[in-house]
Amino acid sequence: MNKKLITALVAISLIAPVSANAALRSSTDITPTLAVLDTALDTTVPEFSGKIVQEVCILEWTTCPNGKAFMEGPGASLTNPAKFVSNKTFNHGTQMVSAAVKSNSNMNIVFIRIAGNTLSGDRQISSEKTVYNALNWVLANAAKYNIKAVSMSQGHHNLMPLAEYCPNTPTTKAAIINLKNLGIPTFFAVGNTRDYKRIDWPSCIPESIAIAAVDQYNEIAIYSNADSSRTDFYALGNMSLSLPGGSVTNAAGTSVATQVAAAQWIALSTAKPTLTYDQLVSLIDKTSTVTSSAKVAFGKLINFMGALNGQ
Repeated sequence: MNKKLITALVAISLIAPVSANAALRSSTDITPTLAVLDTALDTTVPEFSGKIVQEVCILEWTTCPNGKAFMEGPGASLTNPAKFVSNKTFNHGTQMVSAAVKSNSNMNIVFIRIAGNTLSGDRQISSEKTVYNALNWVLANAAKYNIKAVSMSQGHHNLMPLAEYCPNTPTTKAAIINLKNLGIPTFFAVGNTRDYKRIDWPSCIPESIAIAAVDQYNEIAIYSNADSSRTDFYALGNMSLSLPGGSVTNAAGTSVATQVAAAQWIALSTAKPTLTYDQLVSLIDKTSTVTSSAKVAFGKLINFMGALNGQ
């Protein structure tokens, strides 16, 4: 699929989500990890201290800081040159890790950079190949880093007719299924284009978990895409987030909601280690609360405390 992936972030106002920080800690000493696939990351932000256990760069059209299309290790999550990490397009990744850490401080982060930049600092296309290569890296390294979930707040809003709008991408679908078989969910943002009939790729892939956003009143956010048959859950999309350099911005979008949902999944799976993937999904589903808006009649809002206290 030679399609451009678009960011799902919309800047707006703040409110904090129900935090997963109070969840029961794991019975083991191994800290669970969230793999975040996004644009770039400033690892020097104070709130990330001790949280980033690996940086990875997987690109297609340009090079990582090491001059190659693939890189692991310190500095891999930076743009090339590094100064572009603060650009409006590339600061998205720092915000997403901030949203994840604020939602659950009892986990680590593996950051995978999937967006390249031009010499002038503009963003390059991230194709399907980049996405499934990143997912397959997670699959190969899940045990090493104790990865318990994947989040990607990027997407493409296909303009094909409604009946065909979710592209047939069997390689990406296979990677998602392989992760699911290991008990690792892939959380994808549905997008922010106010389309109430279609959601972004790859969130439209049924085996993934498609996350939409509610506002500070727990009503479905007006910007959030929706598809009643493909949207799985809603989560709070408004937060105050860190930017590169440590400054703070107010942000909202399905990007934020996706990180909140993934972080809360890890908290629940840590608190309830005997539950399988399907049992966790069922628990979240049955404890969710009903949400709606003037445009969307029904949605399932994740009720973290309800799931935590549920059976």
